[in-house]
Amino acid sequence: MTVLQALILGIVQGLTEFIPISSSGHLILVPWLLGWTFFQVHPDLNKTFDVALHLGTFIAALVYFWRQIVVILRAWAHSLRSRRIETADERLAWLLLISTIPAGLVGVAFESFVEDQLGKPYLICILMFAFALVMLWADIVARQNKKMTDLRWPGALGIGVAQAVALSPGVSRSGITMVTGLFLGLDRESTARYSFLLSVPVVGGAALLKLAQLAKDGMPPHMTTPFAVGVVAAALSGLAAIWFVLSYLRTHTFKIFVVYRLAVASALLIVIATGFRHATGV
Repeated sequence: MTVLQALILGIVQGLTEFIPISSSGHLILVPWLLGWTFFQVHPDLNKTFDVALHLGTFIAALVYFWRQIVVILRAWAHSLRSRRIETADERLAWLLLISTIPAGLVGVAFESFVEDQLGKPYLICILMFAFALVMLWADIVARQNKKMTDLRWPGALGIGVAQAVALSPGVSRSGITMVTGLFLGLDRESTARYSFLLSVPVVGGAALLKLAQLAKDGMPPHMTTPFAVGVVAAALSGLAAIWFVLSYLRTHTFKIFVVYRLAVASALLIVIATGFRHATGV
């Protein structure tokens, strides 16, 4: 892996982790489309670089939301001590925990199955296309008359269960949490903010688990510089993506993301149909 390739993939991860267009899908499709085979030839590089990308987006969320994260953690600690939920911040802390559990359980149980069976380019394109229609439907029919403070535990659990589906590349973790929030009546900015706050324990937990494994196995040769570049690129582009999405959704619909998903999925299915790239990525 070259430094340029690490830079490109880092930027792709940072942008697509928070923009609802599927980060896992793009990280498979971009190397596949450009003919980069280093992950297939050296599978250990894939696991190592995945740590860098998750670490970068985790840092982005921490930096952007650090003040609110501190407030939430203090509220959660106070709630544990008092054994009561008295404030909106205490409730939010517990709701985020509830939403984290389903995706964590499914991720641990089915990670290898997802990597081996659901990472085919044609499947990713189909899911990108299908979920674009779901997003469009939610954006049109959802009432959007609630704020994040109106969310309760059944809704938080529903968001967590929906998030588990996003383990399939092409769906989008941020996208499915936002869409579920819309169906629950949250306005666009509130559902995006909840999604991004939820990324802190979800993406952070994945990054820490993978980092622990990397520390045990050791860094592959010549990966130190690409690893560092990937972390920085993902963090900076992730910060930009969070700012853009939250600002954009204050006054706009999800249409731009729907159009992007439909256009990219359609174009890549044509690429597959013409034989330019193999449908399964082989």
